[in-house]
Amino acid sequence: MDEPRTESVKEENSATPPSTFSTMPVVRQLAIIGLLLVGIFGLGGSALWLGNENNPEQSASIYDLKEDIKNQSDDDRLNFDELEILARTAIVVDVNSGEVLFEKSPDDKWPLASITKLMTALVASEIVKEGEVVTITASAVGQSGDGGVVAGERFSYKTLSDLVLLTSSNDGAYALSAFAGASLDAVAPETAFVKAMNVRAKELGLANTYFRNPTGLDLTEEEAGAYGTARDVATLLEYLLLNKPELLEVTTNLGTVVYNEQGSSHSADNTNYIVDAIPNAIASKTGYTTLAGGNLAVAFDAGLNRPVIAVVLGSTHQGRFSDVMQLVEASKTALIMKE
Repeated sequence: MDEPRTESVKEENSATPPSTFSTMPVVRQLAIIGLLLVGIFGLGGSALWLGNENNPEQSASIYDLKEDIKNQSDDDRLNFDELEILARTAIVVDVNSGEVLFEKSPDDKWPLASITKLMTALVASEIVKEGEVVTITASAVGQSGDGGVVAGERFSYKTLSDLVLLTSSNDGAYALSAFAGASLDAVAPETAFVKAMNVRAKELGLANTYFRNPTGLDLTEEEAGAYGTARDVATLLEYLLLNKPELLEVTTNLGTVVYNEQGSSHSADNTNYIVDAIPNAIASKTGYTTLAGGNLAVAFDAGLNRPVIAVVLGSTHQGRFSDVMQLVEASKTALIMKE
């Protein structure tokens, strides 16, 4: 029996978190842990862990760690050429240099699922004024998936945008699109908003991306709500990082509490429940439907101001997380080897 065709807060949070390291050799697990520690403390070194001139007995320096990684055999270190990811299409990009560190059929079109909400948030931010309040309508609540909001609730635009990106709320995304779209066409606001999404995609050079709704939900058993490529998703995420970083800040949290304008609270959990395992994460967005499979786009700082974007499309519900962790490990190894 097929899994449900919706990505909802309940569905994402109900899955058992995958064990990222359980199937890896012990030596490789140690290498990953070392890389994660580098990410946590930065490539510049830390007196708390890496040792410093005031404590010569601490021999573990960032230089030593990098040399250890360089001297590891291929069996001990995960490289891009030995990855075994489940995703149908993927890409890893060094934002500063523009270099593609890894790619797997990056220009193949694939259903985007809730990755779509990155564009929904971007377009809404360019239409809605700061401080405006959005009312959740019955039509919004009627969207597939339980986003936890109810008709009549009112949220500030930024609060609702945060809720949408963190929990992948379909009703929130629909409400946001209807509110923003009303300023474009009062008669058919949702349609107008989706048109604006597609116009914006062309402006950003996303030649292989197009949207049919603001949520990414499948329209039918054979037709997705949005299509795009791993390369286009990376380009979109890079634009957001460089121009709208405030939209992405919430996506690095495992969870938060948001309040509506009436003062009631909502517990909001990140649909990417491994975000805290990604060293120096700076952005994250999940996606899942039956047609899409498991999608995940992340950005993380691989060093001092060294942002890297990794995108996987067409993996499995659980596989997207292990896919991304492999890409993170290999990315950090590759960048350290370059230095």
